Amino acid sequence: MQFVVIGITDNPRPSFSPEALECIEKGKVFSGGRRHHDIVQALLPQGARWIDITVPLDAVFEQYQSAGTDIVVFASGDPLFFGFANTLRRKMPEAKIVLYPSFNSLQMLAHRLLLAYHDMRIVSLTGRPWPELDRALIEHAPTIGILTDREHTPAAIAQRMLEYGYTAYTMHVGEHLGNPDEEQVTTLTLEEATQRTFTMPNCLILHSKHYTQSVNRIKLFGIPDNQFTLLDGREKMITKMPIRLLTLQALCLPQKHVLWDIGFCTGSVSIEARLQFPHLHVVAFEIRPECEAIMHENVCRFGAPGIEVHIGDFLEIDAESIPRPDAVFIGGHGGRLMEIMQKTLRYLTPDGCMVMNSVKAPKVVTDSHQLWDEACHKLGLRQEPATRIILNDNHPIEILKCKR
Repeated sequence: MQFVVIGITDNPRPSFSPEALECIEKGKVFSGGRRHHDIVQALLPQGARWIDITVPLDAVFEQYQSAGTDIVVFASGDPLFFGFANTLRRKMPEAKIVLYPSFNSLQMLAHRLLLAYHDMRIVSLTGRPWPELDRALIEHAPTIGILTDREHTPAAIAQRMLEYGYTAYTMHVGEHLGNPDEEQVTTLTLEEATQRTFTMPNCLILHSKHYTQSVNRIKLFGIPDNQFTLLDGREKMITKMPIRLLTLQALCLPQKHVLWDIGFCTGSVSIEARLQFPHLHVVAFEIRPECEAIMHENVCRFGAPGIEVHIGDFLEIDAESIPRPDAVFIGGHGGRLMEIMQKTLRYLTPDGCMVMNSVKAPKVVTDSHQLWDEACHKLGLRQEPATRIILNDNHPIEILKCKR
């Protein structure tokens, strides 16, 4: 079975290469979105059959399978650029595909702006959540091209960027690109974008000619403790910066995908992990409800969007729908370390690890290191040698780590 996939723009008077036109003239079964049908219907042969591409896609592919002939598919722009040709290859890997691409929308927007785009970071928010945009911002990509949808609008994107302090960008929005009657390109500040409504379809490019970072946007290898908002101003209620960095090292985060921070308090470990390793999905748990506002203030201050926060007793939280961790930091346990580790093990991936910091305070009958040893022994976990560190005149701290 063969698919001829033809890329088109929003131009209501499309032009095609002679090869693509010949495929259209000889075709019997055609497919595409309803907007595509409106554009090309005058070019279709008499008696042509049209299959709408709508969700659920399984029903569309059932029609393809029963068509009994080659199919000509119209798709937006370059069908291999977050496009339908990729879906075809995934759903019907044995099918032959002949491709006639057009420019994709971000290419056209860059052309209108005379903007070099060879190093542009591409993010699709079309039917997708925020993480890839968050990662691009945290990594300070100077040029970011974004495909939008009705939820992730230019206004919503601008609002998110302002909330987390990524203010050094200018936003360029392209609407109905390729349509000479309706095309519009607008350049505006993020503040202006939050007040505007743009028609669909649209896309945008974020660009900064001179990326000047404010003080709290300079990427530090270790955020100073005094920059965090603390719980009731208590300096002891934060994992100190040197300990924090050693903790992240013990978690082996460059190779991990999902980090659980159990007992986040100020959010210092979650935020440091998010900024140092933007690929991570960070999930933070805390029993004290007042810590939710503290976490929000700190993530906005340091520009760490995308941390998933859960408030409540960790042992009572339903974790079935939460991504399974391959790295877990236990920042607080309230004397229930065994139960917390036992529950965590139900979700920890086979190659995952758990890390906890233990303070060696004098005159303590049962310290957290002892509780850790007992839990590891009972749960059959393999411990790694502890790292012991003393900061200034504080009590010694041991960084404990275990695996299955």
